[in-house]
Amino acid sequence: MTELSTVTAALAPIAGARATARLEEGRASIILDVSGLDPAQRAEMEAAVRAAVAALPGIREVRIAQTSQRIERRLIAVASGKGGVGKSTVSANLAIALQQLGRQVGLVDADIYGPSQPKLMGVEGSRPTAQDKLLQPVPTPFGVSLLSMGQLVAADQAIAWRGPMAAGALGQLVDAAWGNADTLVVDMPPGTGDVQLTMIQKHRPTGVVIVSTPQDLALIDARRAIDLFAKAGVPIIGLVENMAGYACPSCGAISDPFGRGGAEAAAAALDIPFLGRIPLDIAIRTGSDGGLPPVTGNGPERTAFMQIATRIAAWLDRGGHDATDD
Repeated sequence: MTELSTVTAALAPIAGARATARLEEGRASIILDVSGLDPAQRAEMEAAVRAAVAALPGIREVRIAQTSQRIERRLIAVASGKGGVGKSTVSANLAIALQQLGRQVGLVDADIYGPSQPKLMGVEGSRPTAQDKLLQPVPTPFGVSLLSMGQLVAADQAIAWRGPMAAGALGQLVDAAWGNADTLVVDMPPGTGDVQLTMIQKHRPTGVVIVSTPQDLALIDARRAIDLFAKAGVPIIGLVENMAGYACPSCGAISDPFGRGGAEAAAAALDIPFLGRIPLDIAIRTGSDGGLPPVTGNGPERTAFMQIATRIAAWLDRGGHDATDD
């Protein structure tokens, strides 16, 4: 007759610590923890467990129950008051950086009308599938799962939708089968319109990162975005200054075509954390265009993104306290 220890040994290579078993008169009762698994993975694990245990001598019946613990998922919105400030590039690199810091990260391209994440993340042409009416995020080479409108429409197709349709699309992207992802980085569209309001009202971000260039015009719009989220009670994690300082590839001299320090000064004036600067560097442009975000390399751009991601992770770990505190 098979003993309980034999059943447990049979389960170990399949389910590991996810399974507990009882054995009584040839009847094996098994509880599977399927937290973080999508429906296909759950079915695959149950089938493998059932086959392994049923093959043991003396087992006449296998009963399996599934249990799941809800994953506490945090939504980090990355927003800007206007377009052209590099918000999508910042979102992609921060998502990868947070993954490298030990988070399980999903990336939502909520820029419904101008999705760019499939190109940035090197998965152009990929299409998500649906199971049980839920979209299944597409894996990327960097360990971050992705969902984007850019995966659902042709690359040259205009998305001419009114607010309710855009809001519905956002819901499908956010409420997808994110599995064991504990952090979703949400690349928001520019401005303060329907998608932002839907995000605030229905999906409630844990916090928001605001991206701006140093120039005054960008900062004016960044203040509007900060005002929207602050009035809605969404915590402001901090402000990122993008395109800050250009290093000449020939002589190494630093110039500031968009100015310098404007975002840091604005953060001080608004009493919100300043998360850091990202340089204006050709490596960021070439890496992004080639689907190889620079945070995956070894240049100074990686250091800039990792420092900002570390401050965001600290903010999360402190339950929403100042990301710049030590």
